[in-house]
Amino acid sequence: MQVKVKICGITNSDDASAAVDFGADALGFVFFQGSPRCISYANAAAIIRKLPSFITTIGVFINEKPEQIEQIIRLTGIDVVQLHGEEPPGICNISRRIIKAIRVKSLESLDPLIHFKDRVSAFLLDTFSPDVFGGTGQIFNWDIAVEAKQFGKIILAGGLNPDNIAEAIRRVRPYGVDVSSGVESEKGKKDRKKMKLFIERAQAA
Repeated sequence: MQVKVKICGITNSDDASAAVDFGADALGFVFFQGSPRCISYANAAAIIRKLPSFITTIGVFINEKPEQIEQIIRLTGIDVVQLHGEEPPGICNISRRIIKAIRVKSLESLDPLIHFKDRVSAFLLDTFSPDVFGGTGQIFNWDIAVEAKQFGKIILAGGLNPDNIAEAIRRVRPYGVDVSSGVESEKGKKDRKKMKLFIERAQAA
C-alpha cells in the first residue's frame, strides 16, 4: 500500500493548492499560538472550504481543552484532530478521529502508546526536543518507529526532507509520513520544488 503523505504547517491557500496538486493526501493546520506556523481559525476555514473532497484536513493542538477543540472543529471543519502535547488518554472522546503525537527520545518514549492504543486512529512519531513541540528538523532513531508499529498505524515525522524520505520509508514502512520544516523556504512558507520532490519520492519509495 502506498504511504500517505501529510504536509503540515499550512498557512496560506497557495501552499495548500500546490501540496494538493503535487499529490498530498492530507494537510495539517497548526492551532497552537506558540508556533511560527500558527494559522487563524478563519484562514484555515477559508482554505479548507476550497479543498477537493478527498483531501484529509488535520488540526494540530497542544494541551488544549476538549471543549475548545470542539469549538475549533465547528469553526474550521477539520476532519482529524492531532494531539501534539501531553494530553491524557481521557481526552480522546472528542467528535473526530484522533492522531496522538509522541515525541521520541528513547524506546521508553513509546510507553504511553499502550494507554492510547484503542482510542486513536494513528500515532505520529516526532523527534523530542526540550524547547519545541514539533518542527525540529531533527530525525530520531527509526528503529524505535519500527517497534511502535505493534501499537497501531504509525505516521513518521521529525527531520524528514526530500533527501532522506525514500530511505525512511524503506526502513520503517509507516502508514504515513509528515513533513513541515523539511519542505519550507522559511518558517510557515513552503518551497514548491522541495514539496514536489518530497511527495514524488515518498510515493515512489
